[in-house]
Formats: sequence, C-alpha cells, structure tokens
Amino acid sequence: MVLIAQLAASFFGLLAIILGAFGAHVLKKTFTVDQLQSFETGVKYQMYHALVLLILSFNLNLESGLERNIVYCFIIGTILFSFSIYGLCISASRGKKLKFLGPVTPVGGLFLVAGWALLFYSFIKNLV
Repeated sequence: MVLIAQLAASFFGLLAIILGAFGAHVLKKTFTVDQLQSFETGVKYQMYHALVLLILSFNLNLESGLERNIVYCFIIGTILFSFSIYGLCISASRGKKLKFLGPVTPVGGLFLVAGWALLFYSFIKNLV
C-alpha cells in the first residue's frame, strides 16, 4: 500500500505541474476567467493531495484497514474531483460541455472529505 500511495503521489504531483503550466500558458487563451479559476482549483487540490499521500506514505505503515481507506479516499477523491473539473473546463471552452461530469466533482469532494475525516479519526481514536 505504501508503494501505491507513493506512485499516486508522484503521478498526481507530476500531472499537477504539467496541467498547471498548460493552464497558465495554453488554456488561458481559450478559457474564461471562471474556467481558468476552476481549472486552477483542480490543480491545487490535486497537488495538495499528492503531498498528503506522499507524507502519509512515509509516516504511516498503511497496513491497517483505516489507513488503506484514507489512501483510497484521497486517490479516488482526487481523480473524481480534479479530473472532472479539468473535463468540465476543457469541454466548456470548446462549446461542448460534458454535463455528466458536473455531479462527479462533488462526489470526488466527498471522498476527499472522507479521507480527511478518517485521517482525523486515526489520530484521535486512541484518545476517546
């Protein structure tokens, strides 16, 4: 599980840098201000969770069910949240908005919230 977290972290980080640069230099020519801000939000959340996954992979064993679920929530949440935003922004800028992606973004956000809630629980479970 540590390797999965590290692979996801490095891949998300790599893509966040590439997509951030792509958005700042290429897409800004075709995006509205709102689309660019949304795209940047996707990139930021992707990078935040790349860093969280990397930190977790070096600080936890990721062997318990709870720790594995934290990692899964962050990976699934990042994919659903950030990549649905990318799809919505790019498709809208081309005049063919993929509306089915609209509900995917908040589902991804719920996975991210669940990951953070599980992480919080992992820290306080022995105190309660």
